[in-house]
Amino acid sequence: MMILDRPASDTQLTHGRRLWLYALSALIMIFLVAPTLIVVPMSFSDSVYLDFPPKHWSLRWYETYFNSVVWREATYMSLKTACLTMLVATPLGTAAAYGLHVAEFRLKPLIYVTLAVPMIVPLILVGIGAFFLFARLDLLNTLPGLVLAHSCLAMPFVIISVAAGLRSYDMNQEMVARSLGASRLRAFLTVTLPQIRFSIVSGMLFAFITSFDEVIVEVFIAGGESATITRRMFTALRDQIEPTIAAISTCLVLLSVVLLVTAQLVGGRKRS
Repeated sequence: MMILDRPASDTQLTHGRRLWLYALSALIMIFLVAPTLIVVPMSFSDSVYLDFPPKHWSLRWYETYFNSVVWREATYMSLKTACLTMLVATPLGTAAAYGLHVAEFRLKPLIYVTLAVPMIVPLILVGIGAFFLFARLDLLNTLPGLVLAHSCLAMPFVIISVAAGLRSYDMNQEMVARSLGASRLRAFLTVTLPQIRFSIVSGMLFAFITSFDEVIVEVFIAGGESATITRRMFTALRDQIEPTIAAISTCLVLLSVVLLVTAQLVGGRKRS
């Protein structure tokens, strides 16, 4: 109790004085997380409608999901798009972060802001712009179009992650390798890359999550055989609501949590 109420200095705030802040933070977390947690028990309902709390428990909607050819193909498309996006956005984002880190010129802050625009601009505007551009390039409802659009959305996350790793890295080590005859590329691959690899892996995971969870842009540029799982879910919610959506949502939440925990573990390992 003394630790809660007695500060170590005149300017220190004790935990007791911060209880209101802790309580407010807990309420905000509950408000944000509760809708997601409600979906999980609804996915195990035996009812043909979304029912909470479930009166009878069943796995029938998970069976419907895994036995449906349409849902399986949409899931495969999402996984394929996310993997390709990860492979495209990671090297491009890493190169951009490295180039901006080693370069010294006045426009560098402006370029940083420009590369972060997909995170700032509302996604519906990105979707509209991508629709008109891809219509001219004949990339609508295609896998390359999806990968290109998702890569633009995922690159800022890779850049931020890799840039954070580069800020804690001593560039003099790379300079020593170059002074001994190594080219810039070889010095980066053999000296810098191994030491920032955890930041790159974190960026890869965030790129995968960004692509796999995207739906707003896909409403404009994806359809038919190129429809992803989130696009199919959006269409299903618009036409009819059935607990299969809850089962799929539970699987997506589980996948996102696993990837985010993995990213945190990778980041924690890097800091240690």
